[in-house]
Amino acid sequence: MMKHRSIAAYLARGGVIAYPTESCYGLGCDPANRNAVLSILKLKGRPQHKGLILIASEYAQVARYLSPLSAEEQKKLSDAGRNAITYLMPVKPSTPRWLRGKHDTLAVRMTAHPFARGLCKGVGSALVSTSANKSGMRSIKTYKECQRLFGSQVWVLPGIVGKRKRPSTILNWADGRILRG
Repeated sequence: MMKHRSIAAYLARGGVIAYPTESCYGLGCDPANRNAVLSILKLKGRPQHKGLILIASEYAQVARYLSPLSAEEQKKLSDAGRNAITYLMPVKPSTPRWLRGKHDTLAVRMTAHPFARGLCKGVGSALVSTSANKSGMRSIKTYKECQRLFGSQVWVLPGIVGKRKRPSTILNWADGRILRG
């Protein structure tokens, strides 16, 4: 695929990437890097209090942020990725506010999108995943649109967006309530 080592090094330095996901291009960074997360919020014009989504290829990549899950719960989380379901999950007290905003939960999706999944696997980390657009504007669907909107501020990775027409469904982990359908 790509040079995952180069991407991982770029992310470690606080870089922001744009990459294809299930329904649009996403903006991403290392979730542990506060400055990178704040850069994404600034690029989008998104308030920090809303929180962000993390995507991962496996539970181990998000375990440091979440209250512990049983093997059965880990399987439920992993299986939900096939349907582009994002869960609002209970967090450890140490989970940074720059990720969860004003919430005591964190939005997490085990992505099944081949490119996004391969990216998480290749860099060995969860990634912030928020739509690549200015807050309130339509989502970006192509590499060229992303380059035009963000220029050199973001490393845009070429790839194909999935066939979903709408963003991921967001469910509350505790009770299954749909928060975004």
